[in-house]
Amino acid sequence: MTDEKNPFSDFTGAMTALAEEKGIDAKDVMETVETAIAAAYKKEYGKRGQNIRAELNSTSGDMKFFLLKEVVDETTREFIDPDADEKKETDSTEEVTDIIEEGSLEEEEKKPRFNPERDIMIDEAKKIYGDVEVGQIVEEELPSYTDFGRVAAQTAKQVIIQRIREAERNAMYTEYKEKEGEIVNGTVQRVEGKNVFVDLGKSVGVLFPREQVRGENYNVGQRVKVFVESVELDPKGPGIKLSRVHPELLRRLFELEVPEIFAGTVELKAIAREAGSRSKIAVYTEEEGIDPIGSCVGQKGTRINAIIDELGGEKVDIIEWSEDMEEFIAAALSPASVISVELDEESKKATVIVPDDQLSLAIGKRGQNVRLAVKLTGWDLDVISAGESSVPGNNEDTEDTEKVKEDDDNITENLDEDEKVSEAVEDKEQEKIEEMEKEAK
Repeated sequence: MTDEKNPFSDFTGAMTALAEEKGIDAKDVMETVETAIAAAYKKEYGKRGQNIRAELNSTSGDMKFFLLKEVVDETTREFIDPDADEKKETDSTEEVTDIIEEGSLEEEEKKPRFNPERDIMIDEAKKIYGDVEVGQIVEEELPSYTDFGRVAAQTAKQVIIQRIREAERNAMYTEYKEKEGEIVNGTVQRVEGKNVFVDLGKSVGVLFPREQVRGENYNVGQRVKVFVESVELDPKGPGIKLSRVHPELLRRLFELEVPEIFAGTVELKAIAREAGSRSKIAVYTEEEGIDPIGSCVGQKGTRINAIIDELGGEKVDIIEWSEDMEEFIAAALSPASVISVELDEESKKATVIVPDDQLSLAIGKRGQNVRLAVKLTGWDLDVISAGESSVPGNNEDTEDTEKVKEDDDNITENLDEDEKVSEAVEDKEQEKIEEMEKEAK
């Protein structure tokens, strides 16, 4: 007579394959199967209130089952005589009445009831298990069964499916959470309305309309580089929010295309971007003999052209960062040339004077150039032409001031003459009064 085959003997290989396929830890799969088998055992052979643990031998496939009980005593559990329920209820009513009459409504802390299926008294536990303490968990081995009914098997199946999905979600969340703030390659899976769903390999991210570059079209099967903006744990899986307009996308692209930036030799100090239209970046290096702008452009523009192609033709201005804010602001307004920059440190505002024929270039189409310069430098910029500047206006102001001064002097002289005339008239009248007084005497 041949021995009956152990139904759990094939679990080890199946669990290993499942773990590799789902990208989760084999230990998590093992614990999931043990939990499911324990639930099936309890449903088929156990009792209500029992806490059963299953243990699977990964080598032989043998399964053992244990009943877990907590060691308790009179201080941790409440013992109730079933025949005394009615009396206890009456006593409790009288006790509550007494408490209300005394004006105290403080509730006593209730202890859980003793349950022989999950609790064991310490005296009995010491007889069986030796040296144990209150609160300790002891295990009693149960008979091993491998034949479960349909309902129990279905319960185990549901537990396994649910736990495997949870483990898979957690594994994917952990993996993509580490990629937050990075660029990943994906394939457009589907387009629903204005939302674009991108297959990232093990999960799917969503590209919302506000995170899409205006004018870009996305077709199913199209490969795209996307920026992982945020990853949130969702009941259906990791919620991955993607972006094609985030300024950091530009930084990551330069890190991919420019080895000097990736290595840290050239530092990308600031980024200002209007996705799909134009961007400005400020680069800097402390290494002698390295041109930071040339490193980003590449030989015959190969590096910058690769980035522009990835961004769908978006223009990228590369300027050299400087600690001298006047120089930095002047460079930020390129391709326009600048005559002078006047800084107001307190308000962090700057007045930039450009040649008359460079004003429109400095401001840019619909103010784009100066707007990007403001984002790049962090300063409020007031761009004016040389003709509108205060330099020639100062001469006019001086002439006006001198004219006003001359008028004031003329008025003062006239007032002095009037005062002299008034004094002469007053002297003559005083003389007449004195002569009249003499004649009266």
